[in-house]
Amino acid sequence: MRLVIQRVSEAQVKVDQEIIGAIEKGLMILVGISEEDTEEDVDYLVKKASNMRIFEDLEGKMNLSLKQVEGSILSISQFTLLADTKKGNRPSFTASAKPDKAIPLYESFNQKLRAQEIVVETGQFGADMKVSLINDGPVTITIDSKVK
Repeated sequence: MRLVIQRVSEAQVKVDQEIIGAIEKGLMILVGISEEDTEEDVDYLVKKASNMRIFEDLEGKMNLSLKQVEGSILSISQFTLLADTKKGNRPSFTASAKPDKAIPLYESFNQKLRAQEIVVETGQFGADMKVSLINDGPVTITIDSKVK
């Protein structure tokens, strides 16, 4: 499972020109799920994302977590994070989980974040989404549950 985490001052996702999810201060997280991923990967990444100290304290140092700043999450499923670009110029997505596996893990990821009293907005799995954000910093972090 792979995440791209961006610290944002605001973010939103539209489907068919309608806003279906929006947050202010918090994290916009792209979530890529592979065929090999399990609930263990979900648990690891929920812990990392919710506790990562990437918000500035009063001294301007990245020392506060999402919970400490009472931020929200916009979670977007993103199968292209698992792209294999080793051969040629057309990426292969064969490592990405099929919907019957990916959807339950994606929903579990979001639910486990909500269980920590974090507000989580989402996109729509499999839809053509238009995501916009203001990256605060900018701060962008990638985490892969297979690289610990």
